[in-house]
Amino acid sequence: MFVAIRIRGTVESSKKIIDALSMLRLKNLNNCVVIPETKEYLGMLKKVKDYITWGKIDDKTLSKLLEKRCKILGDKPIDKESLKQITEFDDFDKFADALIKGEVNLKEFNQIKPYFRLNPPRHGHKALKLPYPRGSLGYRAEKINELLERMI
Repeated sequence: MFVAIRIRGTVESSKKIIDALSMLRLKNLNNCVVIPETKEYLGMLKKVKDYITWGKIDDKTLSKLLEKRCKILGDKPIDKESLKQITEFDDFDKFADALIKGEVNLKEFNQIKPYFRLNPPRHGHKALKLPYPRGSLGYRAEKINELLERMI
């Protein structure tokens, strides 16, 4: 399962880039989405690589992201009781495991927002215009979990 975070704006960007970001539900800076690893999504991620960073999320980080940053309609935070009513999972860890295994998808639950709003990372980004090892853009593999920890 991939996680993508938007880290740059789209001033003077092409319509194709803006449309791809919109299809990924990354309309604002520091928004984050969890998406399955399919070739269609991978193509969109590669198209907008100069505006986002992405990588493979692990169970622990996804569980923490769901618990701290998941919202339901009305911009209310989700707790264990509302999670059980909406998804029939009684724990964020079990819900995260099911998401990673592909048993469920966030799109299936209409009451849960399919994106997460994050804080800017503590200690900032390395560089917003350079690819990952030297900067913050592009594919990070498992290192995305470190960035998410700093942004949650």
